[in-house]
Amino acid sequence: MRLFCWGMLTMASLVAALFFLRYWKASGDRLFAFFAAAFALLALNWFALAAIAPAFEARHLIYLVRLVAFVVLIVGILDKNRSLRR
Repeated sequence: MRLFCWGMLTMASLVAALFFLRYWKASGDRLFAFFAAAFALLALNWFALAAIAPAFEARHLIYLVRLVAFVVLIVGILDKNRSLRR
């Protein structure tokens, strides 16, 4: 059941990344590019958890990908707010 849920989360993250990529191409807004990259990283995280099935001691290394995805989201939001002030 856990593998099925990780597969669903991988697919949902990829779909979200493709939507944001499409919006970025249509509007040229960099925020959508940041969101697309973050959701692609989240999809990579879920796929790695399902495919590799690491031991409990090594699982934290995969979660670093999720941390990078959230940092990309924060950088995108800060970049958008900074560009609005100009």
